[in-house]
Amino acid sequence: MNVKSKPFKKFGGLILLAAIAFNTQKVVAQKVTPVSDTLHITIDSAENMFLTHNFSLLSQKYNIDANQALVIQAKLWPNPNLSIQKGPIIPLNEDGVKGSFFNNSENAVQLQQLFLLAGKRSKQIKLAEANVKLAEAQFYDLLRTLKYTLRSDFYNIYYLKKSAAVYDKEINALKQIVDAYETQKGKDFVSGKDVALIKAQYYAFTSEYNDLINQINDTESELRTVLQSKPGVFIDPLVDTASIASIDVMKYPVSALLDSAYKNRTDLSIAKANTDIARLNLSYQKALAVPDLTAQIAYDQQGSYIHQFHSIGVSMDLPFLNRNQGNIKSAKWMVDVNDYAQKSTQANVEETVTRALEKAIANDKLMRNIDPKFESDFESLTDEVIKNYMIRNLGLLDFLAFYDSYKQNALQVNYIKYNRVQATEDLNFYTGTNFFKN
Repeated sequence: MNVKSKPFKKFGGLILLAAIAFNTQKVVAQKVTPVSDTLHITIDSAENMFLTHNFSLLSQKYNIDANQALVIQAKLWPNPNLSIQKGPIIPLNEDGVKGSFFNNSENAVQLQQLFLLAGKRSKQIKLAEANVKLAEAQFYDLLRTLKYTLRSDFYNIYYLKKSAAVYDKEINALKQIVDAYETQKGKDFVSGKDVALIKAQYYAFTSEYNDLINQINDTESELRTVLQSKPGVFIDPLVDTASIASIDVMKYPVSALLDSAYKNRTDLSIAKANTDIARLNLSYQKALAVPDLTAQIAYDQQGSYIHQFHSIGVSMDLPFLNRNQGNIKSAKWMVDVNDYAQKSTQANVEETVTRALEKAIANDKLMRNIDPKFESDFESLTDEVIKNYMIRNLGLLDFLAFYDSYKQNALQVNYIKYNRVQATEDLNFYTGTNFFKN
């Protein structure tokens, strides 16, 4: 009985195979044309677009100009103060009779100039210049961070889409089998158990595929924000895989990477700028404890002990009660705060660079251990596996196990490749230098 059923099952399998071929042609004929608003872009073009369109970057750039204007303001001297007084007096004449209303009226003029002592003006200029350096460091730190986000998202989208293509191929194949089974329902070519298992695998792959598409869309959304491109535009990264494969992560020793990080890490520059500003502020607060001097020249026509009175004078606050003690003490503590923050940032630089190099070396070795023919060999087997399954030369469990294994291995290869690229991007980010141009 079983011997006779084998040719029948193979015949049924051939019918199913023909049905699959028909469904494949129908799928190809109904294939949707590509979306017109897709941005096909290389990494260099993406960076150029980012530099000219990103609003956050442009905003921070104007912040530098704003701080440079404050340097101009700090160099200006205080304005002189001019005071003029004129008032009617009605004195009695020699006969005891009131004089004219405006006869012998009071006229007084006073000119004052404030002089900043203890080098306050020069200290204000130095503080303003230090804030310009801080604004510049913040600009380049934002540039470094956004550029890192751009490049990470760019390559992540590329490899996620390669993984999505694996799902797409397997889902289409399973869909063709499911459709073929549906057309042969009730003809005893396949069992209900086989149909249920195939559908379960199909639904599982579809769910995983949907999660992956959501991940791609979220990453594209972030990249569109960095590029300031139109919402809804699909991003198609154009990647030079040969250039990526030729990267040598062992090219630079850790000492060279650390030296570059000390010079070019913008977060370290910000920490240094904050420490410098704290020290300059302490010096300025000490200078504020010294009162400023006001010089004046005065003329009084009628209001003094002599007619046509001229005088010069100076005035100064007496520093008995307020010697700026609280601000000076606070400024001293802020020097310590920023000094330790700078040391913490420097320690972070050393650790992140060293660890990033270790990860880059490990990911590079992992990728180079992959057989270059692995992907193509595995992919070429898929069509044969489908054919052998449909003519019952391959059992259902073996067929499903192969499909799941193919998916897992393809996704793992893409994950390994992305991790290697991301590791070199991490090194560029942590050193502040484009050592590795992907």
